[in-house]
Amino acid sequence: MTSTSTPATLRVLAGAAEQLPFHDTQDLEDATRGLVARSTQRQVRADDGRVVWDLDAYTFLEQDVPPTAHPSLWRQSRLNAIDGLFEVVPGLYQLRGFDLSVMTVIETDGGVVVVDPLISKETAAAAFALYREHRGDRPVRAVIYTHSHIDHFGGVKGVVSQDLVDAGRTDVIAPAGFLQHAVAENVFTGTAMGRRAGYMYGAALDRGPAGQIGAGLGQTTSTGEPTLIVPTVDVVGTGQELTVDGLRIVFQVTPGTEAPAEMNFYLPDLHALCTAENATHTLHNILTLRGAVVRDAHAWAHYLTETIALWGDDLDVVLASHHWPTWGRERAVDYLATQRDLYLYLHDQTVRMINQGYVGSEIAELLTLPPGLENAWHARGYYGSVSHNVKAIYQRYMGWYEGNPARLWKHPPQEAGRRYVRAMGGADAAVAVAQQAYDDGDYRWAAEVLDHVIFSGADHPGSRALQADTLDQLGFATENGTWRSAYLAGATELRHGSFGTPANPNAPDLLRALTVTQLFDSLAVRIDGPASADACLRLCWAVTGDATYLTELRNGALHHLTVPAPPPDVTTFRLTRLVLVDLMTGALPLADALADGTVTVDGDPGELATLVGFLAPVDPGFAIVTP
Repeated sequence: MTSTSTPATLRVLAGAAEQLPFHDTQDLEDATRGLVARSTQRQVRADDGRVVWDLDAYTFLEQDVPPTAHPSLWRQSRLNAIDGLFEVVPGLYQLRGFDLSVMTVIETDGGVVVVDPLISKETAAAAFALYREHRGDRPVRAVIYTHSHIDHFGGVKGVVSQDLVDAGRTDVIAPAGFLQHAVAENVFTGTAMGRRAGYMYGAALDRGPAGQIGAGLGQTTSTGEPTLIVPTVDVVGTGQELTVDGLRIVFQVTPGTEAPAEMNFYLPDLHALCTAENATHTLHNILTLRGAVVRDAHAWAHYLTETIALWGDDLDVVLASHHWPTWGRERAVDYLATQRDLYLYLHDQTVRMINQGYVGSEIAELLTLPPGLENAWHARGYYGSVSHNVKAIYQRYMGWYEGNPARLWKHPPQEAGRRYVRAMGGADAAVAVAQQAYDDGDYRWAAEVLDHVIFSGADHPGSRALQADTLDQLGFATENGTWRSAYLAGATELRHGSFGTPANPNAPDLLRALTVTQLFDSLAVRIDGPASADACLRLCWAVTGDATYLTELRNGALHHLTVPAPPPDVTTFRLTRLVLVDLMTGALPLADALADGTVTVDGDPGELATLVGFLAPVDPGFAIVTP
């Protein structure tokens, strides 16, 4: 990795330092307010001794801003790295700095409600241990998942057991649709999302002034074991109220905002509002760099208007599942309104420019925020950015095609690379163009040219090294934590090879939460279509306590439907849903299941092996910056 910034990058960083309101230190006061204690356990380890989270990994942020980091991102990362147990108001606590997200603990008459228990059971357990050390060993009466992203439920088994939930001693509360979306996002495209998340969060990168310094929303993702306990209580509508061990909670459902299943909630007795991830101290993503369904910025803004209307006259503090709270009714309402204005402005101005004939890449260069948004620290693009959010809004309405038929059928990267390099006069000439662009500080052009050289297949000495240096400079200059991580991750893999997927995208608890139809759908997207194009295979599945399903593979497509009874002459497997999941994920060999009677078969059990043989392997280390 290059150790410092070029003069061109330094000029960008100096300009940012002059333009932004660094005299405003309110966030530092808020991020340290109410500190009860920091943890003496500074490294969180898995059962095998592996460090999955290091609370001291970011101590370098206490230094002055280095010449290899955007001063605004450095400021945000320093705030995010402040760890410990914090009292928000009496009876309401947060554990910050233990993962990408924040865990909230609300005290009840005889126990606690835990909100959004981080990504990994190890980090959640370490955070909860700090709470118990200072507030006592109170039983968990309920867990709230505010939405369907893994950093808000993955650590649940670090704070409560499945047995306690099964015994009815702990409720698990979530918005309607939570399980469907949580499982679908992490299983259907989990391999690709997990690999790309390694770039977005920089979890495999070295921490340091020239390395990963934070992801804007939080520092990075923990790498422990994600878990899941299925919700026992669904929140289905705004205004729904629950009382948990004397604690009144009023909910607002906000589907299609930051997550497809999400909710805010209000604590009327504490005058405290939790906005989940709908209002945080950053511009959020309309479409994440790891990949996801495009979010609805218009609905997002209007739900925040509803939030203000519901509780703006009564609240004393706003907190979220990331960052630090905002205290005081006037400040809190202004914070919510500014966040609302941010998403509405991006949506409305993008749509206005769409109707003027601009395409997403053009709007991303032209659209700037008004001063009231530009100068609000919590509206800065640390996690989402104006640039990629504008393109996401364009994509939501208009799709990938820009309307120009010359761009309707472009060559894929490798074919385009060969043609660009040939047109430039060969690899040497193309690299010379890129070198000149690098020397001129035009890193965007240098990166584009070198990308063509690398994907052309030309084994040009120095092209990858120059591209890595180029990505370093782009990373050093960006205010966005996920952009910085992506640039530096690309540079790292160009220099050292693939680091794979740091987090586990196929956690057993998530797989075992699949419904039967989700399981068949997840198998269908793995069928090797060309290899199975001539196959015709019908199997029946009598699932105990569920239904009877018929799956049919024909023309390379696997479809399924429920049937009243197994059709004649079709091999039928009789088993439970969990056994079916274990069979299909390889956790349980069929021979063992047949031997102990866990599975019985009418017909030829070898047909299952035929079906499994058509499942294409997945690659959690697939290439990104190279062909």
